Amino acid sequence: MLPIFEIYAYIVVARAILSWVNPDPYNPIVRFLYSITEPVLQRVRRVVPLQFGGIDFSPMLLIFALFFVSNFLRTLLFR
Repeated sequence: MLPIFEIYAYIVVARAILSWVNPDPYNPIVRFLYSITEPVLQRVRRVVPLQFGGIDFSPMLLIFALFFVSNFLRTLLFR
């Protein structure tokens, strides 16, 4: 993966892990993670509503999309 996509994927994973617990919404780290990931995740949820039994699969779909876009861009750049 390209570094920027890899960093964003880690941020999405951190946000998904935080959603399992009840984080303090006023914590600056939690606010940063939500503010940087929510616009993209909201678009993913709007296009493909992936919620089954209260579990949101949009972060997983976003990570797969980041992986594929990163590999596609890497292939284009190194040709």
